[in-house]
Amino acid sequence: MEKLALGPQDLLAENKRLIYARLTGFGQEGIYSKRAGHDINYVALSGLLSMLGWESDKRPSPPLNLIADFAGGSVLCALGIMMALAERTRSGQGQVVDCSMVAGSAYLASWIFRGQGSQLWSNPRAKNFLDGGAFFYDTYETKDGKWMAVGALEPQFYSQLINGLGLDEEQVPQICSAEDGERFRKLFAQIFKSKTRAEWCEVFDGRDACVTPILSLEEAALNQHNIDNKTFSKNADGAFSPNPAPILSRTPAKTNFHKCNPGCGDDTEQILLNDLGYSKTDVERFEDLGAIMRNKL
Repeated sequence: MEKLALGPQDLLAENKRLIYARLTGFGQEGIYSKRAGHDINYVALSGLLSMLGWESDKRPSPPLNLIADFAGGSVLCALGIMMALAERTRSGQGQVVDCSMVAGSAYLASWIFRGQGSQLWSNPRAKNFLDGGAFFYDTYETKDGKWMAVGALEPQFYSQLINGLGLDEEQVPQICSAEDGERFRKLFAQIFKSKTRAEWCEVFDGRDACVTPILSLEEAALNQHNIDNKTFSKNADGAFSPNPAPILSRTPAKTNFHKCNPGCGDDTEQILLNDLGYSKTDVERFEDLGAIMRNKL
């Protein structure tokens, strides 16, 4: 943008209240700053990818592109813009919001970095409480080839889990040696394979045991709990998409999922005319200069 004289310093000189957001993969400085990359590269450089995977002696597993592209990138960038807008109400000054997906991913993992050496994160990948190392915080296959998620970390939830599985807590204590933990994991796996996922849902529906079904995308949209919370919307073609979150009490966001996705330039003229106050002459001049693309109203 600096090559076009549209960098932050150029524009802030014109408008001191401007909030200028920059979202990059590797950040503004360093040997990677000019290189291309994708979510997996940003998460790798953040250190977080080394923590992802099912076994400590196998290769790290690439996650869905949610960590850097979305959580550490766009969401933190949007949060930074809101922070800058809030600060501007006090100072009257704009500023640059510089968001790197590497830095954002690392920041998301702050508690993992700070927790190194603690009881939660003292072991290799897949050997800690929250990454598959605990038999009471794991996933288990059911009789029909589906899966249940178990997250019974606290003692009161563990007791409910053991009760639902028909076991004796004195025989299967939560606090145990690593060897016993692996033995109990095999026992849990064997028991979960004895019933279908639907049957296990019936068992645990009345128990606060932190046990839930693992749903596919299609199943999630049709799940009664999600229907009750209006988590998804369905369009005319029968496809589902999540509704905006979080929900604001006075000014909740509305989904446009029922509409077709806009084409490139479909909304340009409307935004420039109605939202930003430019004239039709201005819009035509922008188009002649190649500054915008629009589908004419």
